[in-house]
Amino acid sequence: MEKLKILLADDQSLFAQSLQTFLNNYAPDMTVLGIASNGKEACEFVTRNIPDIILMDVRMPIMDGVEAVKHIKSANPSVKIIMLSTYDEDEFVRNAILAGASGYLLKDISPTELIISIRALNSGIIQISPSIARKLIQNTYVENKSDTEKEFSDSLEWLKTLTKREREIFALIATGHDNDEIADTLGLAVQTVRNQVSTIYSKLDVKDRFEIIKLANKVVQ
Repeated sequence: MEKLKILLADDQSLFAQSLQTFLNNYAPDMTVLGIASNGKEACEFVTRNIPDIILMDVRMPIMDGVEAVKHIKSANPSVKIIMLSTYDEDEFVRNAILAGASGYLLKDISPTELIISIRALNSGIIQISPSIARKLIQNTYVENKSDTEKEFSDSLEWLKTLTKREREIFALIATGHDNDEIADTLGLAVQTVRNQVSTIYSKLDVKDRFEIIKLANKVVQ
């Protein structure tokens, strides 16, 4: 089996080296090609050795992660990039996704969860930390938006048919959570979640979770 080729881009060398060691030792289907300490180094690395997936920090010296995503995706659109950051502010998230990132995860994710997320991304499932996904979807409806945000919101009229709770469940479905996990996260009965999921399917005219994921891509792209 061919291993997934991973590039780490992070200016915190101890974090990056620890993550490299963990992935190489505990993810037999992955290999870390190298570590870039800033966005410029990541761009230069990709010109020499194209990875399958890049784990990219947002705030880095010389060239930040968002700018690096723009350059890399422009030249190599097939490369998938997950932002791995301590920042969950809307501006960072939205700019990264609009630049071409395939996901945005917070650094408090466990190493095991990160491995699962990388595999899921490789299978085509977007990877957004649930707390960020809920915030991103809910903030689509905040008043006094900028023109860009209004344009973004107007393109998502279908989401406005969902209640706040349904949007929370939508976000969790889109990030790969099953009904039991959703119930546990939101403190609901599993049957209540099943009923809510059925209502979401009906309102959005979708048949399964894969169609939910496709719709979710419209939120973050």
